[in-house]
Amino acid sequence: MRTGVPGLPTPHPLIDGLPAVYLEQDFLQRFLAALDDVLAPVLLSIDNLPAHLDPRSAPGDFLDWLAQWVAGDPHEGSPPELRRAAVRGAVARHARRGTVGGLAEALRLETGAEPEIVESGGTAWSTGPGTPLPGQARAWVTVRLRAAGGEGDRARLEELIDAEVPAHVGYTLELL
Repeated sequence: MRTGVPGLPTPHPLIDGLPAVYLEQDFLQRFLAALDDVLAPVLLSIDNLPAHLDPRSAPGDFLDWLAQWVAGDPHEGSPPELRRAAVRGAVARHARRGTVGGLAEALRLETGAEPEIVESGGTAWSTGPGTPLPGQARAWVTVRLRAAGGEGDRARLEELIDAEVPAHVGYTLELL
C-alpha cells in the first residue's frame, strides 16, 4: 500500500497548527517535519479517496487492493487497462458467474478472443407428464478458443474455467 515517498510535500504541515511561540524551536521543526514525511502519503490518500476507489483512476497498488475487495483479481501479467476493466466489471460478472455468458465474458476479458462454448444441458417445458429431459445426463462444457500461447496459457485458461463453471460441471478446453 502507501509507503513513504521521498520529497512528497504534505498538504497539511503539522508546524502550521502550533502557536507562534513554538515556531522558532529547531528541534520541534525537525521533529514535526519527520512526522510530516510519514503522514504525507496517508493524508494525500485520504484527500484523494474517491479517485483511489474508482478503478479508472486508482493507482496500481490501490487497484490491486480493490481487485481483492470485489474478487476480481486479474492475471498478474495483465496490462493495466485489462486489470482496470476486470475490477470495474467484477460485480456484474459475479451475477453471471456459472452461466455460458459469464464464462464467455471471462474468457474474452482474459484473452481478447471470442470463445465457442458448447454445453450439454438444456431447458424445456411441457404440458404433459413423461416428457424426456433435454440435454445430456452428464453436465459438461466444451470450450473452443483461438489463442496463441503455450502450456502456460493453457494452465491459466484452465484455472479460469475452473473458477467460472459450477463445481459439478466438467469441461474440455480445445485451443485452436
